[in-house]
Amino acid sequence: MPNTNTQIPSTCWECSTHCGSLLTVEHERVVDIKPNSYHPSSRGAFCVKGIKALTEQTYHPNRLLYPLKRDGERGSGSWKRIPWTEALDIIVNQFLKIKEKYGGPALVGAVSNAHFSRGVSVALLMRAFGSPNWMMNQDLCGGCRAISDKVTGLSINNGEDLDKTKCALIVGRNPAAADPAQWLALKRAKKTGAKIIVIDPVRTATAKISDLWLQPKPGTDSALAMAIINWLITNQRYDKKFVESWTFGFDSLAKRAANYPIQRVSEITGVLEDDIRKAAELYANGPSCFVSGHGIDAFTSGVQTFRAFHCLVAISGNLDRPGGNRRVKKPSGFTNYIEVLHKPEFRLPKEVEEKTIGADRFPLWAGPNGWQTSCHNPSVVEAMLTGSPYPIRGLYVSGVNIVVNYPNTPRTIAAINSLDFVVGAGHMMNPTLALCDIVLPKTTGLEEQEVSLEPGGPCLSVIQPAHDPLGETKSDFDIAQSFIERLEAKGHSEARRIFPWRSKNIFDHYLLGDGPISIKELKKKGFAQYDYENGNFDENSFKTPSKKVELYSQTLKQIGLDPLPGYEPVTRESVPSALKKLYPLVLLTGAREKAYHHSRFREQTWAKKLSPDPWIEINPETATEFGVNDKDWIELELLGGPGACNLRARVTTDIAAGVLRTGMGWWTPDASEFGFGALKININAALSYGPPWDPATGSPDTRGLLCRIRRVKTSSGGLKITEE
Repeated sequence: MPNTNTQIPSTCWECSTHCGSLLTVEHERVVDIKPNSYHPSSRGAFCVKGIKALTEQTYHPNRLLYPLKRDGERGSGSWKRIPWTEALDIIVNQFLKIKEKYGGPALVGAVSNAHFSRGVSVALLMRAFGSPNWMMNQDLCGGCRAISDKVTGLSINNGEDLDKTKCALIVGRNPAAADPAQWLALKRAKKTGAKIIVIDPVRTATAKISDLWLQPKPGTDSALAMAIINWLITNQRYDKKFVESWTFGFDSLAKRAANYPIQRVSEITGVLEDDIRKAAELYANGPSCFVSGHGIDAFTSGVQTFRAFHCLVAISGNLDRPGGNRRVKKPSGFTNYIEVLHKPEFRLPKEVEEKTIGADRFPLWAGPNGWQTSCHNPSVVEAMLTGSPYPIRGLYVSGVNIVVNYPNTPRTIAAINSLDFVVGAGHMMNPTLALCDIVLPKTTGLEEQEVSLEPGGPCLSVIQPAHDPLGETKSDFDIAQSFIERLEAKGHSEARRIFPWRSKNIFDHYLLGDGPISIKELKKKGFAQYDYENGNFDENSFKTPSKKVELYSQTLKQIGLDPLPGYEPVTRESVPSALKKLYPLVLLTGAREKAYHHSRFREQTWAKKLSPDPWIEINPETATEFGVNDKDWIELELLGGPGACNLRARVTTDIAAGVLRTGMGWWTPDASEFGFGALKININAALSYGPPWDPATGSPDTRGLLCRIRRVKTSSGGLKITEE
């Protein structure tokens, strides 16, 4: 462990930005966290979560430090401290009991994502028990972009070269709230004369510094992309050399794009024709980079929306071009976390993986050929409740608050309560852990080691432990290792094949491989850069059937989906007019907040001061129509939703009349009632997790939905609601 009174270079992993950090340690405690200005990806960027959240989470008086066993009914809040040995023995025995009775696939794991060892640990742990089933949150944010990357062949996420760009096209993203590094880079670009285009129904802080803000009707972004593609082709402003050499299906794309003249797209989107034309011209004058966010992810046409923009990047000549979008490339020898899951030596037999829930309907997402091999989450919830296509009876949750983060909160709670045995691992008690039979205490980012690929650098980063784990906390890797040891002892030798590394250090060495970067080098500065070459398409071709960028996707065609991008009318367009009158407003969800990351940090004093109540933005015209004043509490109900939720109004002209916008992940740790407020002040309590789904990912509609509101009055922090 590091000596006291020292500074340790590390990486903040409280969100997906991964800013470089400097930890000051005194007497086995982190007393200060500062940005690392030398980190090539973040370049001194940081936010309040990185400065405050991680230390408060680590040293919070209510942090989970010891294993707990339920001592009463689920959700009663009654717990008994038990030793790790007892906790692990109970879990292994219960899971093996379920496996013996129902089969290995009756067990399922749940994590937030697979981009850290947490995801790999849980996924491989499930495989060690004989189950291919594990869930992650990317069906709600990021999955549509990832599948578009996969079928188109681009892999450009986080590769925006903002420091050399002349035009940044920002779609469905607000870096001012979501990404401090990207926000700083945008402001640097603007100072050097770069033009900023923002496509967003909301005038965000990012839109306010833009040169051109396009405010489309929610869910119509793909039509704008197709219009710009059509303009580039019609005006001969595309990169003919790249198109001829490195794209597949250009003629088909051109024919499809011809259906999107600017006049028609203006009618679809509500954006002025001149503004669409101006956006196309600015982007064509590049080099230009495309900056995407989750705002265009959570629609039933999310994959095709991303594909339209990805095709735009390709034909415009901005791929692997200074000032454009870099492809994600790795240092030699390096294996990322997702690749681990696809290694044949760590997999289950194909006939078992084909049983992954959702693999039959969404093969690009779930099962043996899926992006991360994970499940279709809504179908898992269904299987818990109905036993179809087969029973799910055991659940292991780590680092994700599924009660709050999954749509249809009442149904998720019912599903968890229907199970035979539930285990959760986390830092703080939350609505999901409260429903578990056993709760395991986890380490934080100040107590464990993690290696991460940062395409924006491009570099590798390391998270370094500042001190020994507090209490009896363990990392996800070490928890999984403990399970594997017990499975081995019980004669389940296959478990060690699937999870062969006996320490985190050995695992990290495996990831780094025989390449030029070592753990020792990473620890010196907290990062290490590697050689990156723009272009080199001959040496580093595209991972598609044609080995080119597929404007026409053979993969999508093969599974019966549209091989070309285009605009598909959003779900609300098919709603009968009578229902539209009953639900006259359009809801946008998933807005980012500086104080919170999804459902995390709700227990932290500083965060509650910055954002004390669940909020919803509403235009003054709409507020007047519904008798709502600023800071009033409203009840919101969605068409087809399972119930209502309560939110506090923010009246603002930054959003169009008839449109509402809210955040996500709300609950109240101090609440004494069941669910900690998740059933009353959490937007997911009002959202459905059912179809229609994106046909490639199975992602649900969580934005652009029809809703209605009414004014209410509230007490007790928004938990006890009575009609006014």
